[in-house]
Amino acid sequence: MERNRNTRVGVVLVLTLAIIGFFMIRLYDIQVVNRKKDAGSADTYTYTTRVTAARGEILDRNGKVLVTNRASYNLIIISSVLFSSDSPNESLRQLVNICAENGYEIADHLPVTQEKPYEFTLDEYSTDWRGYYRDFLNDCGWDPDISAAQLMKLLREKYNLPDDWSERELRAVSALRYELSLRYCTTLPTYTLMEDVDSDALSAIMDLRIPGLNVESSTVREYATPYAAHVLGSVGKMDSTEWKTYSELDYPMDAYVGKDGLERAFETDLHGTDGTKTTVITSDGTTVSEYYSTEPVAGNNIETTIDIDLQIAAEQALERTILDLRENGVGINAYGKDAEGGAVVAMDVNTGEILACASYPSYDLATYNQNYNKLNADKLSPLLNRAMNAIYNPGSTFKMVTTIAAINNDVVGRYFGIEDEGVYEYYKEQNFTPYCYYYTSYHQTHGVVNAMQALAVSCNYYFYEVGRLISSTVGWDALDKVSKDLGLGEATGVELPEDTGHRANAETKKKLYGENEQGWYGADVLMASIGQSENKFTPLQLCCYTSALANGGTRYKATFLSRVVSGDYQKLVRENVPEVRSTCYMSEESYAAVHEGMRMTVTADNGTAHSVFGDYPIAVSAKTGTVQTDLSIAGIRSDSASFVCYAPSDNPQIAVTVYVENGAQGGNLGNIAKAIFDVYFADQNNTERYPVENSLG
Repeated sequence: MERNRNTRVGVVLVLTLAIIGFFMIRLYDIQVVNRKKDAGSADTYTYTTRVTAARGEILDRNGKVLVTNRASYNLIIISSVLFSSDSPNESLRQLVNICAENGYEIADHLPVTQEKPYEFTLDEYSTDWRGYYRDFLNDCGWDPDISAAQLMKLLREKYNLPDDWSERELRAVSALRYELSLRYCTTLPTYTLMEDVDSDALSAIMDLRIPGLNVESSTVREYATPYAAHVLGSVGKMDSTEWKTYSELDYPMDAYVGKDGLERAFETDLHGTDGTKTTVITSDGTTVSEYYSTEPVAGNNIETTIDIDLQIAAEQALERTILDLRENGVGINAYGKDAEGGAVVAMDVNTGEILACASYPSYDLATYNQNYNKLNADKLSPLLNRAMNAIYNPGSTFKMVTTIAAINNDVVGRYFGIEDEGVYEYYKEQNFTPYCYYYTSYHQTHGVVNAMQALAVSCNYYFYEVGRLISSTVGWDALDKVSKDLGLGEATGVELPEDTGHRANAETKKKLYGENEQGWYGADVLMASIGQSENKFTPLQLCCYTSALANGGTRYKATFLSRVVSGDYQKLVRENVPEVRSTCYMSEESYAAVHEGMRMTVTADNGTAHSVFGDYPIAVSAKTGTVQTDLSIAGIRSDSASFVCYAPSDNPQIAVTVYVENGAQGGNLGNIAKAIFDVYFADQNNTERYPVENSLG
């Protein structure tokens, strides 16, 4: 009995081992033998595509997203699948025809004109694309000095394109075949036919069922606000000049990069690292598998110093003021009807952080590419960032410099009185008799005024005399040093491109007018003392200057950067630390004179900003400026206008600078600053925020 049981167990064991052996052999056959056969089979194809990393977001100081990304779709062509189909050329002809009929733009790097007589367009391409063209010629064994007409003939023969096709079809399909050929003789990635394809185009094209035509997901830039266009900037494909820089950072040559604004300034932070995806498909285009060979890494997010609510208030108030000037002008003579552009800058006086930066006229980044030609041709130059790239005479907003230089050097005391006689006749014999603006407007004088009163009423006569005394006693360099230390004519350090302008002095005059202009005359001194002559600064510089006046003489680096954080917001990459660019010494007396004078500009009944801020609930210190230009002196155009201020007066936090070309009078601009203060001090005032069109949702 025991023996029979052992026999049965042995039989079962043998059968079990046999079955296991059978399945092991079968498994080996499936996984190894047949896999080797499939590896060389034409039934499946493996290709890799670059996965563009999502660009980092740009946010305001309160975390509101200003620039983000949205999902998009690109069309790519897998040549191995296309050319395994029955009629690849006919498929491509159908493709180019439906694109032509509907206005869909196809990526085309064939360096030949679209129509006969064919000519080369190599100059329109980067060095790398020209190199790819040479690689193609070498691969074909064609003469590198071939003519464009010969090239088109050879392409037609090489790709067996039918004789009965139209010239447009022949040119378009030749271009597609050329693009696909480049992927065999160069290191270019899979050919992307179209980017950011809309749903209608995607549906129409995919209905053709062209073998090898696949959809790849991607992202494109999306703007969450129509404001701050000059600050935020745009993105676009690299040109040949940019490629020289970014190739060292392993950017692909068709990468999108920041072209201007913060997009360009923080390009390497925002860009991210592209990944690679491997896809296996069957001959009919069915996806078998796909996986990331390298995971893409999203770019870092930029948290800016901009407060979008202040930005909206600034842009809307600036536009409203300029349009009102154009419609109504100012005074009985309606000066200012020719007002053109302008700029506003608001800054934290204790850090140099830019809270708002507006330029008018502006534009919408969402439609920038479509409207570029129109914007570029506009005579009012909406693409110009007037806050940083336009330089203007500051006018009377410069007079605090003259005040500080005079009192610091004991030229005058702050209570020293000078009588305004209307017309300044010290240089009468030299036929130079400038006047006080008040005298020419009202045929009256300010009487005897001290430093504070002169600032409050903006008495030119007072500053003519003080400027002359500075120049004749301690030298003009004493005033020029104060101007420089306060940042006028100096780089602000801001991340965006800026014009530095220049200060009025003998060196500047010689530089501007050549070696033959050696003189620095009394007339130069007088006009420079009131912010005219060759004093020309950007609105941003004026805001840095005003901030330094507010905080006691410390000029901080101007910045748009609050901090940089990782794409998932989990890691702090770096944070901005306030940086001192220069300091200006102000004696107690000069400091008191400037601050009291700017406060009196608002509080005194005859102060030039009293009508705007006289009853404002927050104490404001200000200075107005009316700027004469050559055209306004000739009576052809209105004077320009400038305005600087800070608040609260006893504990300064925010400085605002406004400038309007042909704006008539600086006092007209106070309401723009007021609109910004309404938003900034909303909580302290227990008032509702300034009504704005908040597009951020």
